[in-house]
Amino acid sequence: MIRLRILEILEEQSHAKYWLYKQMDLSYQNFNRIVNNETSSIRFDNLEKISSILQCPIGDLFEVINEDDLDEMG
Repeated sequence: MIRLRILEILEEQSHAKYWLYKQMDLSYQNFNRIVNNETSSIRFDNLEKISSILQCPIGDLFEVINEDDLDEMG
């Protein structure tokens, strides 16, 4: 499973979720789904914008979680 690390990156950079939301051109509902990993797809232009705002490579936004880790978490 692939998940986005946006909240972790925001914390590392001492930014609030609201700070990122204000810079994105998305409804809060869609934005919230993305940062909370509650979506099954995300547009490339949104990934590019998030990467640019957070000044990190796009690859750093993702984390691969294997099935065993999911069982331990839930």
